[in-house]
Amino acid sequence: MDTFEAIFSRRSVRQYRETPVPDEVLTRVLEAARRAPSWANTQCTRYVIVKDPETKARLADCLNRGNPAAEAIRKAPVVIVACAELGKSGYYKGSAATDRGDWFMFDVGIAMQNLALAAQALGLGTVHVGLIPDSKKVDAVLELPAGVVSVEMTPLGYPSAESKGPPRRELSEIVFYEKYGRH
Repeated sequence: MDTFEAIFSRRSVRQYRETPVPDEVLTRVLEAARRAPSWANTQCTRYVIVKDPETKARLADCLNRGNPAAEAIRKAPVVIVACAELGKSGYYKGSAATDRGDWFMFDVGIAMQNLALAAQALGLGTVHVGLIPDSKKVDAVLELPAGVVSVEMTPLGYPSAESKGPPRRELSEIVFYEKYGRH
């Protein structure tokens, strides 16, 4: 599958088969995430791989009731929790380099999109799960050390149903030239 095909065909998958993800396939997906660019190559993203059903259930319980991703977290063969080491991305000699502060969300987002596209290319499904009302609960479940925070989770596995993508805005609605609002 070429890059454009992976981008255009990737969907948020919330229903998975029980088929295990082979370790070598998981490694390929993680390798794609590892290759993502980061601020000044600080590589602040960390990954916790969860296969234990009890731990997956505890992670699902960290989501709001009614969140359709909760069942996906419980049932997918693998859950990947993307974490970040704080105070690295967006910093130069210990100080924030821009008025945006810590860039860890940006770096984790790039890495997780690499992961999602690699998964798509390998016939796997993912969904970005970032609506976590109290991420400290996830941090506690995973026993994250001080200075490391969870950012998002994604179930990973072979889809059991086809997902349809939502409509996308036309380029003319989102692209401006020279100044905002100028078409």
